Amino acid sequence: MYHDVVTLFASIADSVGAALELTQDWGPSGQRAGQYAVDLVADRVVLAALAAADLSVLSEESGLTIRGAAPLVIVDPLDGSTNASHGVPWFATSLCLVDDEGLAVALVRNQASHVTYTAERGGGAWRDGLRLSGSGCSSLSDALVGISGLAPHHLGWRQFRALGAAALDLCLVAEGSLDGFIDCNVDAHGVWDYAAGVLICREAGAGVVDAFDRDLVVRDPSQKRTPVAGATPDLVGQAVSARRSFV
Repeated sequence: MYHDVVTLFASIADSVGAALELTQDWGPSGQRAGQYAVDLVADRVVLAALAAADLSVLSEESGLTIRGAAPLVIVDPLDGSTNASHGVPWFATSLCLVDDEGLAVALVRNQASHVTYTAERGGGAWRDGLRLSGSGCSSLSDALVGISGLAPHHLGWRQFRALGAAALDLCLVAEGSLDGFIDCNVDAHGVWDYAAGVLICREAGAGVVDAFDRDLVVRDPSQKRTPVAGATPDLVGQAVSARRSFV
């Protein structure tokens, strides 16, 4: 049903990648804290393409643009822009279509490696044409967990990694490279950071929830969440308990 959307998203990711190759200013944008000039470059590319497709948009960089009754695309034009600005090859373009039934189509493109993750609701999750499934890990004590932020104490995992791009981190859970993901920040992630990754995880059989039982799919750019992911329901539950061990 949404194959054309996957094609559109891939084309947008291609265009962002081409724009990044021409970018010379990797410093701050000067418009708001934590925003880079390259964020705005990527956002302009995405907005133009989604406007041409007559789709509504919720972007980290430019907020909410509603076009009638058109479906909404939640987009982070450049997730991990701090990594990008420092030459760390872990940053992505993340797009997710939301319809009346929820998350419908997702694409996350690692703009450094060109690896592409996609998912359609009910159609599975894929990495460059290979179907994904989680690791099957069910115990936090056995898990390699991605984190964002800094935990105030050991949370019981086997090991952890702080990689710096939530969309890609969630894709690693979907493919089984990470067993889970715990946001150790306090409501620091907007829906653009995780929407595509949530659908990709769920279609791969992994779970993603908010640590405090709130709906992850929101359309208000001011609403932030604390995503937690795991390869299995047991691991999700243990990861949530670990996250709730501190505020």
